[in-house]
Amino acid sequence: MTAQPHIAEILVPAGARVSRAPAPARAAVRVEGVSQRFERDRPAVLDGVDLTVAAGEFVCLVGASGCGKSTLLNLIAGLTEPTAGRIEVSAKRPALMFQEPALLPWLTAAGNVELALRARGVGRGERRAEASRLLDLVNLGGQEGKRVHELSGGMRQRVALARSLAQDSSVLLMDEPFAALDAITRDVLHQELTRVWSEQGLSVVFVTHNVREAARLGQRVVLMGSRPGRIVRQWQVDIAQPRTIESPGVSSLAAEITRELHEEISRHGH
Repeated sequence: MTAQPHIAEILVPAGARVSRAPAPARAAVRVEGVSQRFERDRPAVLDGVDLTVAAGEFVCLVGASGCGKSTLLNLIAGLTEPTAGRIEVSAKRPALMFQEPALLPWLTAAGNVELALRARGVGRGERRAEASRLLDLVNLGGQEGKRVHELSGGMRQRVALARSLAQDSSVLLMDEPFAALDAITRDVLHQELTRVWSEQGLSVVFVTHNVREAARLGQRVVLMGSRPGRIVRQWQVDIAQPRTIESPGVSSLAAEITRELHEEISRHGH
């Protein structure tokens, strides 16, 4: 059955090693001197990465393809171990959300959310009510009984977000979750994610290729360089929410980040 690997990705296995030590107070994620090399005779994918995400902070990672953004996210998630350095995460297991919603087509919207609750050990009697609450939270109230083929792309991603929230983690890791959506749907989901993040007090690490998306969502934008992957610059985003993708401040910041990204790409021949 092909769907099972997706579930293993979304619902982090209980045995996965996410942290080597608890993160210090007020730090949700701490990455110190992290390097990653998959093959001895190949260049390192990441080299000496340092990153701290405060409790309740929304951090966006941007960079050229192949710079190691997703690799870093997987390391924070505990899906693999770094070659060197250490990673501390305050949550026992971060929640994960990927570009593909990976919903099980034979289950309803509520059933897909209940799957994460079941993995957490939530009793059958509580699962239905909690799944309904989480779908309400992402503005899918009344859609509990719909199957995947009845849902739009945006609705499927909302179900995937509700399923991630069902993992009951204070740390949410998102790997280009809106990349495949049209601009209007993406903008709506930006609003929903911002609202949920604010209401739930989550710490979010959000990977994207879309610089405007990063400027629209993040409290901080982190630019990663390539060959090997490392952090080259960071921007604190002092633009009040709610923002839009067209907000002058967002446009101006996105232009600045894009210029820096182009210079980084030019330096490394991408």
